Amino acid sequence: MNANRKVKGILGRKLGMTQLWDDNNRVIPVTVIEAGPCVVTQVRTPERDGYAAVQLGFGAIKAKAVTKPAQGHFEKAEVTPRRHLMELRTSDAAEYELGKEIDASTFETGEVVDVIGITKGKGTAGVMKRHGFKGLGAGHGVHRKHRSPGSIGECSTPSRIFKGMRMAGHMGVERQTTQNLTVARVDVEHNLILVKGAIPGPKEGLVVVRSAVKKVVA
Repeated sequence: MNANRKVKGILGRKLGMTQLWDDNNRVIPVTVIEAGPCVVTQVRTPERDGYAAVQLGFGAIKAKAVTKPAQGHFEKAEVTPRRHLMELRTSDAAEYELGKEIDASTFETGEVVDVIGITKGKGTAGVMKRHGFKGLGAGHGVHRKHRSPGSIGECSTPSRIFKGMRMAGHMGVERQTTQNLTVARVDVEHNLILVKGAIPGPKEGLVVVRSAVKKVVA
């Protein structure tokens, strides 16, 4: 992300999906996000840290569950301990103050955002489910290996397996960014942001909502 861009962001939890109706009485699928409230726990400056950024804290946690260094960090910001921390690089970081509260009013209806989350865990999966392989043929000449990947190239040439070869293995639990989602509605009273479409992660999963990095081409 360009460090010279002004970026807005907030931490939240994915609550689930529902639907709304637009002005033309068409159904719009939306994901409900509990956005914040977050507090500013640190402000980084180019003079001291080499770059401009703001650190946000989200989620309550008992003070006895926080390490001593973390306790000092929160005490310096004069805020109660928070479970999750996120750093957001933005050119206007100097405008933030320690202890400032960030809520759902950061974003407006119709704004385009990116949502970052951790995908659902699928356990160990084969190549068809994990990578979308076609599988082997279904004719009588094929052994019972219809969902196998086929050759992985370890014969005399090149006599080894290339790094990054798509094979069966653990699927999910990866950081994923869904870009260019439109904010359908903002409920400041209940700290809710409703975005059109689906976002990564399970219910109650931690997500980051930030300004869209890429411009939407009409």
